[in-house]
Amino acid sequence: MKLLLLLNADTENMALLITVFGVLAGLFVFFYFVPLGLWITAQFSGIRISPITLVSMRIRRVPPRLMVESLITSHKAGIHLESDQLEAHYLAGGNVQLVVRALISADKANIALDFKQATAIDLAGRNVFEAVQTSVNPRVIETPPVAAVAHDGIQLIVKARVTVKTNISKLVGGAGEATIIARVGEGIVTSIGSAKSHKEVIENPDTISKLVLSKGLDAGSAFEILSIDIADVDVGENIGAKLQIEQANADLKVADAKAEERRAMAVALEQEMKAKAADSRAKVIEAEAEIPKAIAEALRNGNLGIQDYYKMQNMQADTEMRNSIAGKDTNKNQA
Repeated sequence: MKLLLLLNADTENMALLITVFGVLAGLFVFFYFVPLGLWITAQFSGIRISPITLVSMRIRRVPPRLMVESLITSHKAGIHLESDQLEAHYLAGGNVQLVVRALISADKANIALDFKQATAIDLAGRNVFEAVQTSVNPRVIETPPVAAVAHDGIQLIVKARVTVKTNISKLVGGAGEATIIARVGEGIVTSIGSAKSHKEVIENPDTISKLVLSKGLDAGSAFEILSIDIADVDVGENIGAKLQIEQANADLKVADAKAEERRAMAVALEQEMKAKAADSRAKVIEAEAEIPKAIAEALRNGNLGIQDYYKMQNMQADTEMRNSIAGKDTNKNQA
């Protein structure tokens, strides 16, 4: 009997615990989907929003606290926004708090910026709050060292500081900071390249700023260039002299190649002439070898008499003697 009583008591305790846990879980679910604390805060802050709207935010996976806090912040700053607008921007992947802060900053600084434009800038991937701040407080962009060569061949390395402010109306679709730096660098190269001497640039660096500013480099960009200041000008290499040396070396190599070509042609011509002379001598020797045969043939046929042969021998000997004497006289004169 006692055992039955104990079992009944345990069963009653278990049921009580289950009931308590069920009530607590129900309350947790209820207050999760119906954030009464946020609704009360919104009511006391002057935001008219119904509990059903807060529940629907939970269902759509939109954080009600973020929406309510953003509505309160904008309301206190005098900017009227609807919860549907903030929800739509959040669901589109935007940063609601950043947009609200940007709208408040723009309103305090008397900058024309509406909610649609701010959300478009935010969804385009740009920091809309930073853009508003830059519109109020211009910032300085430092360019990397830009090297250019004047007419006298001297290289100059220039660093510039570009002061810009954001152009809110062109922030969507406008060129960014990299484009401004590239355009300023191009203007510096053009300005130095048009100078007759590097000394002119060093003496008057403001000529670079004036020329670059006159080109309207901020056209089609998200920034407005306020000023361009030359921070540093360094003298680099003598590019003109370096190019002349390289050209002279190239010309020397070409001249050497042509001279070698002429020498090779002369050697080839000499070899060709020697080959022709050797061929001629061989033909003469070959012809002289045929003379005795011809004389013997003439003697056999009776076309040449013995007296005629002796006369020819005497004449040949006399010629050789005369040549020998002439050769000795020539050697004496040379000595």
